[in-house]
Amino acid sequence: MTEAKEEIAQMSEGTITKEGLEDWNSRIGASLRIGNTFNQFVSYEAATRYVNGIGDMNPLFRDPEYAKKTAYGSLIVPPNWLYSVFPTWVLQGLPGIQAFHSGNDWKFYRPIYVYDTITPKCIFTGYDVKSSVFSGKMVMEYQLAQFYNQRDELVAETDLYLVRAERSTARKTGKYSKLQVPHPWTDEEAEKVDSDTLAEEIRGGNPRYWEDVQVGDELQPVVKGIFGFTDFFAYTVGAAPVEIAAHGVQLRNYKKHPAWAFRDPETYAWEPVYGVHYLKSAAKAVGVPFCYDAGAERQSWLINLLTNWMGDEGWIKKNYAEYRRFVYLSDAVWLKGNVVKKYVDEDGEPCVDVETSAMNQRGENTMPGHSTIVLPARDKGTSPLDTRLPEKKHRGTGQPPKL
Repeated sequence: MTEAKEEIAQMSEGTITKEGLEDWNSRIGASLRIGNTFNQFVSYEAATRYVNGIGDMNPLFRDPEYAKKTAYGSLIVPPNWLYSVFPTWVLQGLPGIQAFHSGNDWKFYRPIYVYDTITPKCIFTGYDVKSSVFSGKMVMEYQLAQFYNQRDELVAETDLYLVRAERSTARKTGKYSKLQVPHPWTDEEAEKVDSDTLAEEIRGGNPRYWEDVQVGDELQPVVKGIFGFTDFFAYTVGAAPVEIAAHGVQLRNYKKHPAWAFRDPETYAWEPVYGVHYLKSAAKAVGVPFCYDAGAERQSWLINLLTNWMGDEGWIKKNYAEYRRFVYLSDAVWLKGNVVKKYVDEDGEPCVDVETSAMNQRGENTMPGHSTIVLPARDKGTSPLDTRLPEKKHRGTGQPPKL
């Protein structure tokens, strides 16, 4: 084996061309073939691996006996579990152009029970050509992902945003080249992250009534970090955003699709482009100084914040977030929120709007966002679950799909 002479992986390089965009024009409105499906049947094991992978301790999603005593009547998964079905995007077109997941705009309609089966669909809805400091010319790609249960009911849908950027240009601009990573923590700072992490509060079975919430209320933060390799691998065990295989199985894929992989300059092993999340050589090849998180992973952390706060009878109606900065291995993130509006919406539901952030140790908001949460109303005696729960015969009674 030849000794590696540089630490930057040699990936396929492409440019954004008129021909590539004309090809995209012909695809707008088309359904995309989803090849990166991971979970579909909601087994107890699939549920547990996912919540473990995002560090979610809520018993509503972990403890069948606890869940049985709630209004749900059986174990459910959090709405962000849908990221483990597929990451809401399909990589298509523009070979050699890096794809950065940059945000989701979710609408959640129905709960997901253990033993349900979820089928995803994805539509290419368009794109815009833009410019950025990071990569010069770039394309913002839009897709719509929809998720249906075994009764063909729409469970949730999300608009998806992907930044498509030329790798060589991103390297040349060096936007993040002066950033000190890994972060130089002191023992005292690291201990503060640990104590903040352990201060997490789960509302659970104590209803958070709409009448008791006021504009200006702050959500108890949820802390993720110090973010390490094991944290990321735990997420991939629960969600696997890309198809993962090994040895001859994966090598045959790489030979068929050369742009999917590269040889790691340190080990000389074939690695997927997805290695940007755990190999420094790959991250540097796309203009990023160090390994970084997955966007779906980070928005999953955000939804963890919301489900902790709203309690078992709250409902996330809408959830929007945009990924403004990378979260690197060695970073810590404080997920925060505050109530900015309290109202009854057009559906007659008592709602609050929450403005959210994901602050790193450098004081940067890596993921601004906002969400709409429906809460139970004490005065009216209503719960958002009243109109969303399925018939009792459909609560946790699904069957594995026939192979």
